[in-house]
Amino acid sequence: MTATAPSPAGVVTHGGAPLWFLGTLARPKLDGEHTGGRLALWEAVLPHGAAPPLHSHPQDETAYVLDGELTAWIVEPELATDTAGRPAWLQQRARRCGPGTAVFAAAGTPHTFRVESDTAHVVFISTPAGIDDYIRALAEPARWPWLPPPPDGPRVEAERLAAVERELGVVRHGPAPPPAARP
Repeated sequence: MTATAPSPAGVVTHGGAPLWFLGTLARPKLDGEHTGGRLALWEAVLPHGAAPPLHSHPQDETAYVLDGELTAWIVEPELATDTAGRPAWLQQRARRCGPGTAVFAAAGTPHTFRVESDTAHVVFISTPAGIDDYIRALAEPARWPWLPPPPDGPRVEAERLAAVERELGVVRHGPAPPPAARP
């Protein structure tokens, strides 16, 4: 996203319309257009097991857990490589995160998370803005203000996902963490 002058509005009361983003419900609050590209902020409700692949992007990303529980992984690049069929980062970098936990991944740092509770309510911040472009490129308008139903197939075609990742500088370093056993 190209930095522009911030919007003259200093308060955004509702943000953008809710979006279904890869099985989650995302509610944009501030995007790069509101902040002159300085940051983007959105809240999300994520279902049990939601987990992106181990990835990095050109922006710093902060996640603040409001409700629910996650396991987060912030991984040094040298640990991101799967050399023996079982990535070392899965055990070595796992951190449980409950309400009130903030997780920070600096730009270019491989990271991921997995939702352990039935759902998790999380606020995400991208500095500078840019991750909001990724969400917008892969999301669809939410037909109702709660989580979407499970898909019959992939939520987004692999070619489209790869094209958006290339365009926005998202790098996959490894797979998503495997599902955890439910208690």
